[in-house]
Amino acid sequence: MELIARSHFPLGLPPSRFLREFWQKKPLLIRNAFPGFRSPVSPDELAGLSCEEGALSRLIRHERERDGWQVQSGPLPESIFATLPPRDWTLLVQDVDKWDADVRALLAHFSFLPRWRIDDIMVSYAVEGGSVGAHVDQYDVFLLQGLGRRRWMIDASPNPPTAFRPDVELKQLMQFTPTHDWVLEPGDMLYLPPGVPHHGVALEECLTLSVGMRAPSAGELLVDLAETLAEKLPEGVRYSDPDLSISEADGGIGAPVLQRLRAALCAMNELDDATLTTWFADFSTRYRSAGQIAAPPRTPSAAQVEKRLAAGASLHLHPLARCVWHRARSAGKGRAQLTMDGEAFHCTASLARHLAQGRALTMDDFTALDTQDRERVQTWVKRGILSLSSR
Repeated sequence: MELIARSHFPLGLPPSRFLREFWQKKPLLIRNAFPGFRSPVSPDELAGLSCEEGALSRLIRHERERDGWQVQSGPLPESIFATLPPRDWTLLVQDVDKWDADVRALLAHFSFLPRWRIDDIMVSYAVEGGSVGAHVDQYDVFLLQGLGRRRWMIDASPNPPTAFRPDVELKQLMQFTPTHDWVLEPGDMLYLPPGVPHHGVALEECLTLSVGMRAPSAGELLVDLAETLAEKLPEGVRYSDPDLSISEADGGIGAPVLQRLRAALCAMNELDDATLTTWFADFSTRYRSAGQIAAPPRTPSAAQVEKRLAAGASLHLHPLARCVWHRARSAGKGRAQLTMDGEAFHCTASLARHLAQGRALTMDDFTALDTQDRERVQTWVKRGILSLSSR
């Protein structure tokens, strides 16, 4: 459950071994996963971001005397930080990768996972004693220590208790008995699969970057799928009972009623792979969206885009863009359907795969595109989905 990273492997070990032995199976502490790591965001920058209108932030304070917890959601007033005590508080900001390019660059180290599976990078800053309490997440998370030291305790026992405290706004565990206890320093990283209770406490001023996965519940999936199918069903498809018998007059629900219900819900029974794939592509690129992509006020022409690429610039996906791709008959031979934020586009499979992995388009990449793909790229530039950058 603990290893020292080998620098020539991403995250300290072969990705195939990590996926085979640890992913969604058991925790793993990787010492020195990022050798010489320096946090790409400072505490002051994080505090400033928490004051922004569109940022998702929370300030959590702990009153030790009565074990009370106070949660304040952002945007936070700048003046609040001057009033905070020297210990026992934590600042959390979600989706920091959408705001900061240096934080977003960390996602390249997790390229062994599907890009659509990664939700966001949350950054937490805490002073001594700062914590959010013992809790459990229903998604995978990589906890990378960026500044200072944080003590992490986890309960890796089978079927640990997961009941919540009724007296706290946060979903804290009523009972927590750790089986492992570690202190993480900058560059160390702890991976936790879903359902593992854990508790982190700052030993000093510290900052942690949490790379969290997207894990919609079965209920969310079913509701969205049902709504999608319902929109496509004709109004005339209804429950019907031309075979109604006098024996049903007592109002009981028997086998005939159940059979008719199944017939009325035939759309669920006849769900084919193509329909399911198209729906999930739409759902997965909309789920927990951090915002809308707006078109830029001025758009470079196709000639200007090519000139900038030739000068060393590259085309990057907007930080809010979510992409998945699949092969579809409607796209044509050798082409694919690329879904971005719930909207489907047709392009070559190579371009779809390239963007779905979150990779930038360089001049060499652009030169290799056919005419249709170049036109498609220009459309995305006009809509703000792709933008030119010297980085």
